[in-house]
Amino acid sequence: VRVPRAALHVCYCFTPMRYIWDLYDEYFGARAGWVPRHLMPLVAPALRRWDVTTSQRVHHFVAISSHVAERVARCYGRPAEVVYPPVDLSRFSLSEESDDYYLVVSALAPYKRVDLAVEAANLLRRRLLIVGNGQEERRLRAMAGPTVEFLGWQGDEEVAELYARCRALLFPGIEDFGITPLEAMATGKPVIAFGRGGVRDTVVPVDHGVESPTGLFFFEQTPEALVDAIRRFEANAHRFDPKALRVHASAFDRPLFKERIAACLARYWEKFAASDRGSSLDRADRAC
Repeated sequence: VRVPRAALHVCYCFTPMRYIWDLYDEYFGARAGWVPRHLMPLVAPALRRWDVTTSQRVHHFVAISSHVAERVARCYGRPAEVVYPPVDLSRFSLSEESDDYYLVVSALAPYKRVDLAVEAANLLRRRLLIVGNGQEERRLRAMAGPTVEFLGWQGDEEVAELYARCRALLFPGIEDFGITPLEAMATGKPVIAFGRGGVRDTVVPVDHGVESPTGLFFFEQTPEALVDAIRRFEANAHRFDPKALRVHASAFDRPLFKERIAACLARYWEKFAASDRGSSLDRADRAC
């Protein structure tokens, strides 16, 4: 985005372009089509140069997680403040009851690694419900055993009810932030997550000796590591307090996000207005 000299340019960054930086192989590796697999090696270097050059137009970056802030620093050489995106807590009700199933809520894309959840459910013969659709659906259905059920797309109310009744949410991919873990926590349900990415900002793992854990991590993206994590969860299920889980999720609620982003913008504007660029502008210019 090109802005007038009078404008303060703040980027609330979900992520630098993942498909040309960190997840190139996931998008354009062996399972990609012939055209993108052969075209992207020619295009990607130019895209990276353009991305870095245009990032310099931004006065301040605000990242959605520490994971993204690190990526902004690595890719653009710029610092980024972290303001977590909001979860609409009002959509979810606390539940202290659970049915006998694990849950995945995700687009069925390769980098989401839903295949790990399917394989772990097959190995353990645990019931797994999968909400979502996408390009991986046919492959995942083919590998799924009798305990795995695909529910396709579901509306907000249906998803909230599925969170409320699950034993835990399985989150096997690397996400820039990850809203679904907090949505599960808002209903009082813990999270079993691969321990990289945005979940390190939102999940308090049980093995850290804390009073109120909200989930646990596994650290290898293999079915065996997820199987071990599910077994550890089942051995420690009594340690997860639904009320404490909801309290933890409430720290990410929408009103708090509005306060934090407003305070952030006010600080940046004060600094901008006091700068040489800002001090030369009249009130009308600043308003635009």
